[in-house]
Amino acid sequence: MSDRTPLSDWLDHSRATLAGTPLTPQAEAVGRVARVADGIAQVTGLPDAALGALLRFEGGQYGFAHSLNTDEIDVVVLDDTSAIEAGEKVTDTGEVLRVPVGEALLGRVIDPLGRPLDDGPMPETDETHPVERPAPAIIERDNVSQPLETGVLVVDSLFALGRGQRELIVGDRATGKTALAVDAIVNQKDSDVICVYVAVGQRATAVQRVIEAVREHGRIERCIFIVGGAASAPGLQWIAPFAGMTMAEYFRDKGQHALIVIDDLTRHAATHRELALLTREPPGREAYPGDIFYLHARLLERAAKLSEENGGGSLTALPIAETDAGNLSAYIPTNLISITDGQIVLDSHLFAANQRPAVDVGLSVSRVGGKAQWPALRKVSGRVRLDYAQFQELEMFTRFGGISNPRVQKQIARGARIRALLAQPRFAGLRLADQVALLAALADGALDATAPETIPALRLRLPRWLDARAGEAVAEIRDTGTLSDETRAALVAAVAALAQEIAPREAQPE
Repeated sequence: MSDRTPLSDWLDHSRATLAGTPLTPQAEAVGRVARVADGIAQVTGLPDAALGALLRFEGGQYGFAHSLNTDEIDVVVLDDTSAIEAGEKVTDTGEVLRVPVGEALLGRVIDPLGRPLDDGPMPETDETHPVERPAPAIIERDNVSQPLETGVLVVDSLFALGRGQRELIVGDRATGKTALAVDAIVNQKDSDVICVYVAVGQRATAVQRVIEAVREHGRIERCIFIVGGAASAPGLQWIAPFAGMTMAEYFRDKGQHALIVIDDLTRHAATHRELALLTREPPGREAYPGDIFYLHARLLERAAKLSEENGGGSLTALPIAETDAGNLSAYIPTNLISITDGQIVLDSHLFAANQRPAVDVGLSVSRVGGKAQWPALRKVSGRVRLDYAQFQELEMFTRFGGISNPRVQKQIARGARIRALLAQPRFAGLRLADQVALLAALADGALDATAPETIPALRLRLPRWLDARAGEAVAEIRDTGTLSDETRAALVAAVAALAQEIAPREAQPE
């Protein structure tokens, strides 16, 4: 990797614009390194440096002012500190930390400063923007009303996402949080949404699996991967979500639509706590500094749907947070839940029972909800959540003995079919018409005679079957997003016919 960074190129470009112009001598603010360790350098002699100022070390490394004290500045170094020694000169560049933005970043794997990690050349971008930017004002925003389709039935039907929304994905370790976010990215392969994936403190193997999944099942040329991995300097991990937001905002501000996945903010909070303790900031709850809420609030507030006067673009955020033993009342999860517009909670018990995605429909919520849902899907998904929640409660009682009440037995049978419908393999996103057809068939009783074990096979064959048997209905839903009575009847009839065709085959002995 080259020693030069986009920061160096940007500074050189700024100086080059003045080439040929007589320059008057200018004073340069220079300080000295007093101590350096653990990614933090204490610098003296720069009394006028601003918070967040970009500082350059004598050896070419860069850092930013993290906290200002009476006699020295705590500087977070963005590179390896092994080459920095006490007594080195430190220069205040007069700028804040900036990162490259633009179309040239699409399809690339880069670090938070824009340096390539995929063995490709340095991205040739024309613009750099600050990593810290103010969130759009209320008057610049518009209502979140356009759906962001994930292709995951349990999300699109029960917890609809809107373009410009911030929806937290939260759950224990190894419950499919990243898998759910990656499915949402893969489902944008045929949409107009640019995807940005930010890895914070993740293992290199985990990040590589995400990249390979998008390369195989999605459109990697419409994605940006920003990696501040576990082996990266703490400073790079800290700025990674902010750099990702800046790169995604470039597309939003051009009137386009973007989706950013931050994986994950729990590790980002741990990095912030590490830096705060090293710089001797007063610790608060769980040793986190008192500004941890403000840190994530100012980050996630940058996701927004802009008004038509401001281009009409949108930036949707899917931050990820990890819990311990399902404890949603921990400090960081509660902070993020209060900041975001809803949360998708993944349950380890459901995951262990092979119910995937392991979404807990009782604890999950979308505060935008049906306002950002296609009318056709909203029309057929009204009672699904209530019926499924009732089924889960009734199923618990069946463990203590049989249920003889016919009405309760019918509820349990219906709930088993809902559970089979909501279970969905990875990289098998459903179109809007497929989702509407399945839920309409469920509501109208067309699946009452279908064994839950046959539903995965039905879901697999459904798209081609609908195109062949109900092509006009599929086209109407795709073009209008609405559902007429005639279209509903055609879809239900097609699903019922497919269920009848599959059932005999499934019943035959092997």
